[in-house]
Amino acid sequence: MIVEQMMKTDVIALKPSNTIADALNIVKQKNIRHLPIVDDEYRVVGIVTDRDLRDARPSIFHANEHLEDLQKPLSTIMKTNVITGHPLDFVEEVAALFYEHRISCMPIVKENKLVGIITESDLLYTLVQLTGAHQPGSQIEIKVPNRTGMLSEVASVFQKRNINISSVLVYPDRDDMYKVLVFRIQTMNPMAIIDDLKEQGYDVLWPNLPGVSS
Repeated sequence: MIVEQMMKTDVIALKPSNTIADALNIVKQKNIRHLPIVDDEYRVVGIVTDRDLRDARPSIFHANEHLEDLQKPLSTIMKTNVITGHPLDFVEEVAALFYEHRISCMPIVKENKLVGIITESDLLYTLVQLTGAHQPGSQIEIKVPNRTGMLSEVASVFQKRNINISSVLVYPDRDDMYKVLVFRIQTMNPMAIIDDLKEQGYDVLWPNLPGVSS
């Protein structure tokens, strides 16, 4: 999946000259947490988060003091070292950047202009979609030798049962000689397919159900 398929395109952005009060009103009205800051050509020059705004506003214990601070321009509090992405970036690469740089949102630019935004919530929702966790079904984890063709071999067992596979994830095992295949399948009763897998000699790690032959 690429960023273009999951980014929000109705981006609310402000300019560096807008005030902190402007940003507070927008964040409250639109129920958003991130505001890209753009110049007259719609190029990203900064970003402001709800945390930045909370830090900038007067304390609740002194709500009527220093109100002039709210009239300061966003240029005084915005972060300028903004990490941006492109609509054709792969989602997993963007997720790695979120983790590496500890960021919670990423403006998406094309030809140096803001065209979208993605947040950590968007990434989490996309992960749920990609894994099929939002659909009814079962999850089966199988430990297999780390060699070519294992995924195809195991998938053929599901095919014989006419069981549809929603998603497959591959994890490294502690032992480099093995890997773990995680199947999300469209059946609520995995007992029969677990029996089939074990009869074929596969090591089913999950579910480890009582009454299922080992």
